[in-house]
Amino acid sequence: MRRLSILLSVLMFSSLPVVYGQNAYFKMGQQAFFDGDFKAAVAHLEKSCIIDSTNSSALWMLGYSYYHSQNYKKSIAAYNRVIALKPADASAYYYRARAKSYYAKEGQLADADKEKYLLGAIVDFTKAIDIDPNDTQNNKKCFQNRGIAYREYGEFKLQPGSKFFDRTRGINSLKASINDLQKVLADDPSRQDISSLIDLSKQRLAESTAFQAHH
Repeated sequence: MRRLSILLSVLMFSSLPVVYGQNAYFKMGQQAFFDGDFKAAVAHLEKSCIIDSTNSSALWMLGYSYYHSQNYKKSIAAYNRVIALKPADASAYYYRARAKSYYAKEGQLADADKEKYLLGAIVDFTKAIDIDPNDTQNNKKCFQNRGIAYREYGEFKLQPGSKFFDRTRGINSLKASINDLQKVLADDPSRQDISSLIDLSKQRLAESTAFQAHH
C-alpha cells in the first residue's frame, strides 16, 4: 500500500513547476518523501509550507507524511489546506478520510468528536468516489474503506448506554457497510479479506437485529 502510494505520488509530482524547485526545503522534503523517510519529510515540508503556503504539492506530501507518522490530526489539517486549494483532488479526500478514520479511534477523543470524524471519513470517501466515478482502481479502495468506516460508525451508534445510541442509524450503517464491501468482492471474488469483512458486518447486523427482536 505504502509503496504503491509513493509510486503514484511520483507520477503526480513529476511535472512540478520550476518555482517549487527553488524552495530548498521543498526539494529536501520531496526527496525524503520519495525515500519513505516520513519523519524527515515532515521536518522539511513544514518549513517549505511556511515559505509557500499555496504549494498544494508540498501540502499533499506533508499530509501523507503526517499520516504515515501516525499524526492523524495534523494530516487532516494538511489535507484541509490541499482541498481548499484543489477542491477536485480525489486523493486528498481519500487520505483525509483515512486519517479521520484512524483519528476517531484515538482514546482521548470525546464521543461527540468520534462521531464527527467517523461521519467525516464516510463523507470524504463518498466525495472521492463522486469526483471521478470512472476511476475503478481508486473507487475500489474507497468502497473498501468506506465499508469499514460504515461498520465502525454502525458499531459506534449501537453502543449500549451511550447518549449517541441510535439503533436505526446503526443498523442502516451496517447494511451500507455490507453493500460497499460486496461491490469490491463482486469485482474480485478471490478477496478473502473482503469476505471476512463482510462476515464481520453481517455478524454485527445479526446481533443488533436479534437484540431488537427481543426488546
